[in-house]
Amino acid sequence: MRRGMPNRLAEHWPTLSFYQRFESLVAFVVTLLVSLVVLVALYRLSSEVIGGLIGGVLDPLDHRVFQMVFGQIMVVLIALEFNHTLRYFVSPEQSVIQTKTVVLIALLAMARRFIVLDLTAATGPELFGLGAVTLALGVTYWLMRDPGSGIHESGS
Repeated sequence: MRRGMPNRLAEHWPTLSFYQRFESLVAFVVTLLVSLVVLVALYRLSSEVIGGLIGGVLDPLDHRVFQMVFGQIMVVLIALEFNHTLRYFVSPEQSVIQTKTVVLIALLAMARRFIVLDLTAATGPELFGLGAVTLALGVTYWLMRDPGSGIHESGS
């Protein structure tokens, strides 16, 4: 059975340098804060959606309501992914946040931005910029893929 993160960190604590201990403590505190933000965001999202649907003031077929609800859902998902990343940062084996995960979180943020984007108010340069950033992040993520993933590998 896999041991929990706090147990593994506690085992390695004596061998960690001062700075590694500092990083671990900061990451732990940030993890707690992000967890609190996720819980509050989930509570607010749940109360707004359930209350709005029951009260009849929230029409899920209205495009703006759809954008708002799914924008809030994406915020919760982004925060969860961020928290997941921090959990591994606290690990004694992993002392640096994986760049690939940061790029993935940025892609999730861009997806959220596209979901809440009002196309009637968006300008051409704004759309071009958002598209260019998304393409750059996608290419970066693709370039960082695992070479053993089976993509573009020929069989023997």
